[in-house]
Amino acid sequence: MARAPTDKDTLPPYVNIDPKAAADRLAPPIDTARFSKAAAFAMRGRDDLARRGYAPDGQKRLRRFSTWEVCKYLIPVATAHLRRVLRQNPDLPQGEGEGNTKWFTLDDVMALRAHFAAEGAKDREYQPWRPEGVQAKVLAVANFKGGVGKTSTAAHLAMSAALDGYRVLVIDLDSQGSMTSIMGGAVDDEWQTVFPLLARDFAQHVEGENRVRRAAGDAPIPLDETLKEALTVDPRNLVQKTHWPNIDLIGAQLNLYWAEFQVPVWRMQGRGWALWDSLHNALQDGGMLDDYDIVLLDTPPALGYLTINALAAADILLVPLGASFLEFDSTGRFFDMIYSTFASIEDGENSRRRAMGLEETRFEWDAVRALITRFDAAQQTDLANVIQAYFGDFMTTYRQETTAMVGQAGEQVSGIYETDYRDFNRETYVRGRETFDRTWAEVKEVILGTWWRDAQMAGEDV
Repeated sequence: MARAPTDKDTLPPYVNIDPKAAADRLAPPIDTARFSKAAAFAMRGRDDLARRGYAPDGQKRLRRFSTWEVCKYLIPVATAHLRRVLRQNPDLPQGEGEGNTKWFTLDDVMALRAHFAAEGAKDREYQPWRPEGVQAKVLAVANFKGGVGKTSTAAHLAMSAALDGYRVLVIDLDSQGSMTSIMGGAVDDEWQTVFPLLARDFAQHVEGENRVRRAAGDAPIPLDETLKEALTVDPRNLVQKTHWPNIDLIGAQLNLYWAEFQVPVWRMQGRGWALWDSLHNALQDGGMLDDYDIVLLDTPPALGYLTINALAAADILLVPLGASFLEFDSTGRFFDMIYSTFASIEDGENSRRRAMGLEETRFEWDAVRALITRFDAAQQTDLANVIQAYFGDFMTTYRQETTAMVGQAGEQVSGIYETDYRDFNRETYVRGRETFDRTWAEVKEVILGTWWRDAQMAGEDV
């Protein structure tokens, strides 16, 4: 016979905890060395988990795409027509596999695109559009609340753009290095991150100051070894290839965080240094704005000096947030922080520029879009509608839904575009992929619109 529940059984679990028993379960006090041990274990675990999507030789490789995927998502041609064109042009990539289903690399797809652009129907878009004479668009994905999907959004936008045929540079500004892991990057120290680009910009500022000092007969400001080494850095040399043929990476690792401490020290030494322009200057000087179509900046969850550089360099700002009160509230505060930070910079700079008879400066973005991530329509539609109403034209219309496919891709430290659709039924794959396809469609529309506007202002034919 079952025992009847007593009052003790129905009490909440935090009632009647025995202090002595609790003390017996405690480990000895934790010293600083214990954190080193925990970090070492975590690093081994991180490396193990990060390599789940890697090939046996330890390299990350992009999967191939089936004839069905190529015709449905990548090249606007019927399957039968693609097969006919391949038979007629044996010099084109033929794909691998037996029967009607062939599997193509992304390099193969780009070669096929080039063929159809030259020989195909004139009313179809085989190649991505970018007007002549305009530079790459820089997109910063930012919000100072963690866990809102910044890195996932940035990674999938990079992959979407690459599948669309654009050349993409991803820059990881978060010392946690999650984007670097997704892209299969290897970063040994801070000298393979954006850190030397910031140091280089300050060192160039000091050199300019020293030219003025020497002309006035004053002693120059000394350059330490870090700054001297930074002057030798070519921004292009920090770029590494990824397993995507048209996505390159400037990665991040833990030591990048020291930039948040070093930058204000440099600023104190050189009050005239426009620290917020360092990343933009490096992209411009290094030729990246001509080498690539899109530059994507993945930022840390804080409005520090790295994020300020990303925001100042960006043409388009993307702000992911979940459909919850706390994330809505935090995002509003993030916008307020952007205002106060950049308005303060403008006020300080322009008072100095007015005194010197120079043109005033101001920060400006082509567009800002907040986008709802991890959306559950059954639970969050009302709150999402409220957020949409308050943020208005800052919002994208599509809300990124949570799907099982997104979760499984995350477990493999991969994007959904890297996931083989044969691991799901086809309907699940189509639904999961649509989540990011529709986000990319809205972001792409903004990019194309701003390119068009740039070309019109420059008097270019489009």
